[in-house]
Amino acid sequence: MNGGDTEEIEAVVEGEKGQAQKARLDQYEEEASNGIHDFIIGRNPYEFQDLVAALLEAMGYHISTIAEKGPDGGVDIVAYTDPLGTKLPRIIVQVKHRPNDAISADQIQKLAGTLKRNTDVGIFVTSGSFSKPARKEARDSREHIELIDFERFVDLWQQYYGKLPDEKKNLLPLHPIYFLGSNE
Repeated sequence: MNGGDTEEIEAVVEGEKGQAQKARLDQYEEEASNGIHDFIIGRNPYEFQDLVAALLEAMGYHISTIAEKGPDGGVDIVAYTDPLGTKLPRIIVQVKHRPNDAISADQIQKLAGTLKRNTDVGIFVTSGSFSKPARKEARDSREHIELIDFERFVDLWQQYYGKLPDEKKNLLPLHPIYFLGSNE
């Protein structure tokens, strides 16, 4: 064997190691994602509502109201951008813990109906997904309605996790793990 052959073999071995590492990393990410999914699905609707409120607080919003058990008139959380609620907008949040369902357009219309002031903003959070008509309804609504599905909720929770107080972190405790990777 000459030196060129040895370098080729080393490159092949390194490539195989990289592929094996990538496969393990993909497996770990899938297991982690499934674990988070199962944990959230195991919460009751009011625990999921508390998760949403904790996330909004971590994002810098001030929660003025969290609906108690029972009928809420389509408003689960009311939040503001300042502690006294004197600055616009008022944020009206509807939370639906329906992991196996897609939110329909009429549910988006109901949220829009709760936005009484022309400066109100609606946020609809679900542990499931949104139907295409629901996404269109939110996009075309006269009012600003932001949609947060399960995947986006988890992404936001991970993004703002460091800003949560310790007792709120325990609502959905995460432990980051870092692996040596590649920029390729």
